[in-house]
Amino acid sequence: MQTKRWNIQKEQPDQQAIKEAAELLQNGQTVAFPTETVYGLGADATDESAVSGIFRAKGRPEDNPLIAHVATKNQLRSLVKPLPDVAEKLIDVFTPGPLTLVLSNNGVCADNVTAGLSTIGIRIPDHSVAQTLLKTCNIPLAAPSANISGKPSPTNADHVWTDLQGKIAGLIDSGATGVGVESTVIDCTQEIPVILRPGGITKEQLETAIGPVMVDPALANTAENPKAPGMKYTHYAPEVPMWLVPGKAERLQAIIDREQGAQKRIGVMASTETANKLQAERVIPLGSDLQQIASNLYGALRVFKNGNVDLILCETFSKSDIGQAIMNRLEKAATEYVEN
Repeated sequence: MQTKRWNIQKEQPDQQAIKEAAELLQNGQTVAFPTETVYGLGADATDESAVSGIFRAKGRPEDNPLIAHVATKNQLRSLVKPLPDVAEKLIDVFTPGPLTLVLSNNGVCADNVTAGLSTIGIRIPDHSVAQTLLKTCNIPLAAPSANISGKPSPTNADHVWTDLQGKIAGLIDSGATGVGVESTVIDCTQEIPVILRPGGITKEQLETAIGPVMVDPALANTAENPKAPGMKYTHYAPEVPMWLVPGKAERLQAIIDREQGAQKRIGVMASTETANKLQAERVIPLGSDLQQIASNLYGALRVFKNGNVDLILCETFSKSDIGQAIMNRLEKAATEYVEN
């Protein structure tokens, strides 16, 4: 399959290019497009055959549900049973934006979008190109991250191209995304809403808007069928083993020195403050605050390749605010948590 690539400016989307991409989607093809979180791989969410193309391209297990993306609140309503009051408030406050609501499915979307569940995850992305594409094709788009399943999610079009060129019909290139980690997924079918996946909207922000919110204690449980993306299988993994290391720069450097003494080439990811104090084969500063770290995380994970380093060491971060999403992704990607 030949993959067409369009370069489209976020500020002034090329209407002809958007129309071409929309026509591919309307004809059951797969097209990758940018959102404010990561790049998504879209297909017509009402067409089971089209959605199957997502799973084939990504190599993604079909028992892992997808998120449906829509342009407007009315489109969202058309895919679900009547909205609970809490969902109405969340939509009013946080959409368009990096929030996915799990709601009662009315059956409009294909069964393989929901993995046969009675619920469906839906979001309204806050990205001008995604919005224009959704409005032009006028169909809900099932759209997980546009990467090979299990690998770091793509935060620019080159990441998508590396993973999926020749496997999808098109790629809309609008540069780097903003948030850098996927949307927060919140289950609105419970009496008290439950965060199923931490992401771009924090628990603190949600509670300010709607009151008490629970965090699903089973986030790391792979034994049950998942209610939302990110709840089953290993995710976000780099090509080489990664250890999470709590503590200060001195502790990281001691582990670097020990492992280099064993003839290992060491790569490191850390906050800018910590990274500036370290010496290793490759040290990547992720940023000076949690927002920058979230934005740079997946790109950094993709830098380390087999043959370049033998082991990645990563500093651990506070789980406050978006740090909860950062650590959720890192814990899923890591092969070991260095306690001592």
